[in-house]
Amino acid sequence: MTFPLTPPLFDLLVLSVIAKSDSYGYQISQIVKLVANTKDSALYPILRRLQEQQFLQTYDQQYQGRNRKYYMITDTGRNYLETLSGEWERYKAIIDQIVNGGNSK
Repeated sequence: MTFPLTPPLFDLLVLSVIAKSDSYGYQISQIVKLVANTKDSALYPILRRLQEQQFLQTYDQQYQGRNRKYYMITDTGRNYLETLSGEWERYKAIIDQIVNGGNSK
């Protein structure tokens, strides 16, 4: 993709994925890669920060004899996601307005 992801947009994407269903790191990274050319390892500091901010919790689950760390969104995380989603909708509407020829305030 041409457009870079900012930290709040990364948060929006990651939290949106996890809000739909508990997910593990590689699974999240593959979805985020649909819009961002990032390395898998770039996601883990974001997940750690979101966990430290109480937006995510983790749990381990067995998969093919190995433990896999799953991330689940907290109530605080859902509130933050709602805030980010609202900001994104406002931002997107302004961008669409400008791109489509409007420039009134």
